[in-house]
Amino acid sequence: MTGEQIRNLYRATPFEPFRVHMANGRSVDIPHPDFMHLSPTGRRLIVDRDDDNFEIVDVLLVTSVETLPQNGTAAADG
Repeated sequence: MTGEQIRNLYRATPFEPFRVHMANGRSVDIPHPDFMHLSPTGRRLIVDRDDDNFEIVDVLLVTSVETLPQNGTAAADG
């Protein structure tokens, strides 16, 4: 995954919420473009969370992304 690929998801019209999966098994949801910032080089992704915390993601460690429903959360199994 590259910074440019994530930037394309960010700029998509209409925006579709997405989940970023990392090599260490963690994942981060981006429900709206206002919740993320990609560094100018595309190497670092900063994601704001609803609880005023944030996560910093090294884009080189992103293994995949998936789109989410418009409410920004994955559908429950079952």
